[in-house]
Amino acid sequence: MLQLGNRHGRVAAAAGVTVLVGALTMLTGLVAAPGPWTAGYVSEAGTTGMPLAVAYRWGLVALAVGVGLLGRVLRGDSRPVAVLLGIAAVLAAASGVVPCTSGCPLPPYEPTTVADVSHTVASVVGMVVLTGAMALVALSRTFDAALRRLAATAVVVIVPLGAALGLSMLLAGRGQLSATLERAALVVAVSWLVGTSAVAATVPRTRHEPRPGGRAIVGR
Repeated sequence: MLQLGNRHGRVAAAAGVTVLVGALTMLTGLVAAPGPWTAGYVSEAGTTGMPLAVAYRWGLVALAVGVGLLGRVLRGDSRPVAVLLGIAAVLAAASGVVPCTSGCPLPPYEPTTVADVSHTVASVVGMVVLTGAMALVALSRTFDAALRRLAATAVVVIVPLGAALGLSMLLAGRGQLSATLERAALVVAVSWLVGTSAVAATVPRTRHEPRPGGRAIVGR
């Protein structure tokens, strides 16, 4: 049952909804772009001249807000996780505010601009930091078992995807392989964010209750 009667549940639900709305808005912008939506970098949908470029960028900013809200939800269980999610949120927002140029060119294969490099660094580092947050949730005993299992599954999937994507961007550059890997990694990331928000909204927070004699016990 959704724990919307308490502030924790409401914020968790808001985090999941905000991430989902942001991701769907980005997807709409991606599909509206000319050519197959499965080709090229996802960020190309936010470049100047694309039909729904502004909507795509705002969708990414909304997703970033959702990540920040989730960090606030999980702060009571682990401050390091909250910090990592906060950093990931800032970097995601930065990549939305600073779009790349047409085609999102990357070195060493194409001439790039400061905006291209800034956008790419914010996007890549943001995903790495988000993966770090997943790993901390999976390893921390302060979280509910369902949250740990969800995070562990996401880490097992996203780490090889991210490694393969990084290698394809460095060794091959823009192409169908990097496009497919990027989309797969984003699906895993969004699924974890929405799933974690949903579980956090349904599972009561860990609370410390005094035990007779002065020692605290942990309960749900």
